[in-house]
Amino acid sequence: MTFAFTVNGEPVEVTAAGSRRLLDVLREDLGLTGTKEGCGEGECGACSVLLDGAVVDACLVPVSQVHQTAVRTVEGLAVDGRLGILQQAFLETGGAQCGICTPGMLMAGEAFLASGADPSDENIRTAIAGNLCRCTGYTKIVEAIALAAQRMSAA
Repeated sequence: MTFAFTVNGEPVEVTAAGSRRLLDVLREDLGLTGTKEGCGEGECGACSVLLDGAVVDACLVPVSQVHQTAVRTVEGLAVDGRLGILQQAFLETGGAQCGICTPGMLMAGEAFLASGADPSDENIRTAIAGNLCRCTGYTKIVEAIALAAQRMSAA
């Protein structure tokens, strides 16, 4: 079957079995390899993308469920070829370490920032709770999201 949706603001059409994972379509068919596979079971959040603005694990979403929706991946965070505010904050605070969880953390952080919620440490930690990191202990990630929130409110 053919499924039509947008990815990072661009319309795409993909011919695939409806049960094929969105993760595989993004990486293999569309060449968007920023989204990583961690566990393949929806437990780690490494493959998190935004589906109509909501954080989802791309390893659990069949492509049939994204027909006529908007998908945003980590590649969609850059602005005119430059790092987005959140990406820049991750770079500056050391929030990115080995890189496996980083795309998913960025997408969860982006959804949190878009929500307009108070950027307290507790709220940020709750927002990224579905994403596991083995390297940073989360402190630098929380700092990065808080810094991005601060910069966005000042802009």
